[in-house]
Amino acid sequence: MNQKNAFLFIFITIVIDSTGLGIIIPSLPSLVADIAHISIKESAKYYGPILGCYAFMQFLFSPIIGALSDRFGRRPILLMSLFGLGVDYVFMYFAPSIVWLVVGRCLAGMFGASYTTATAYIADISTPENKTKNFGMVGAAFGIGFVIGPAIGGLLGDFNMRMPFLFAAGLSLTNLIYGYIVLKESLSLENRRAFSWKRSNPIGAFFQLKKYKNFAWVFVVLFLLFLGSMAIQSTWNYYTIEKFGWKIRDVGYSLTAVGVCIAIIQGGLAGKISQKFGDEKTATLSMLITVFTMLAIAFASNSWMLYAFMLPYAFSGLAHPAISSIMSNKTSENEQGELQGVMTSVLSIAEIIGPPMMMAIFYFFSTLSNPILGMPFVFGSFFILIALIVFRRVVK
Repeated sequence: MNQKNAFLFIFITIVIDSTGLGIIIPSLPSLVADIAHISIKESAKYYGPILGCYAFMQFLFSPIIGALSDRFGRRPILLMSLFGLGVDYVFMYFAPSIVWLVVGRCLAGMFGASYTTATAYIADISTPENKTKNFGMVGAAFGIGFVIGPAIGGLLGDFNMRMPFLFAAGLSLTNLIYGYIVLKESLSLENRRAFSWKRSNPIGAFFQLKKYKNFAWVFVVLFLLFLGSMAIQSTWNYYTIEKFGWKIRDVGYSLTAVGVCIAIIQGGLAGKISQKFGDEKTATLSMLITVFTMLAIAFASNSWMLYAFMLPYAFSGLAHPAISSIMSNKTSENEQGELQGVMTSVLSIAEIIGPPMMMAIFYFFSTLSNPILGMPFVFGSFFILIALIVFRRVVK
């Protein structure tokens, strides 16, 4: 498999994985409310911790997954991750209680889905000149998946709130079979390194940060950037349902529209913007646009405004690939998996803290006599503004 075909497979894999994730998003709040026998608003108390437990397990296991891929190669670890994601959806389809939903999410976090190993695979087959473009295509793949997934999930969820989970399980396991047949290894034997528990546990992984002293504050930027983005990812369903009275299918259609915008920006423009402005300016522009767009979403008075803000919001996805490219270009070939694992752990901390915090903010401000449902987005824009300030100081 040549580089072009290998990249195409990883692109398709991420599209299918994100399709599976996108399928379940519109109906997950309704499923939580149904299982717990409570209202959608009350289910917000459970929704954040359910999302957080996935991130917590990913925090624990991502350094291990990344280090294992440096030792045994990307292919077997990627296939194992795909299997774990498929099993998660099966658990969630049959879940009779909140506990089983948590078990399913923990399994998905444990295997880390496929992102950590997929990005290491891309680093293996990319040149320094096209890494930003290729990492940007990862974002485009997620965007395409979120075009297809929420649309399917919205329609299936309207018919039966559990059906999207069964469909997602079939999609993920089919992708596993496809990968087993066609995926070739990208990491040569001479570039592999011995597995070390000291370097691969989450605490040990953070000690590896001392190897990237020049990037210490960049990790802080990534953390704040993802913490802020949790406002959208965690509360979008609840915000649109409570403020504008949307149904499951409406949430699905809106996420599909977001996916189209992300695919256009990251797939069509990420590489060109990076080549024209460089990684540092691209990341700066992305964060600046995100701050203003999230504030606009927070105070939108009509639902059509949310659609108007989707295209500028899609620029938010340019910061991460640009920053990832900066770091990857200064990391040796046999440590790309470790770097991606450490980065995923840092981002997982944001995903552990973010959903419960943003859902708590939403729940608190939604119960006031004069509800302010957009406050999670205000907090999110503040965190991203701090990330931007830190990033500009770092690059100076």
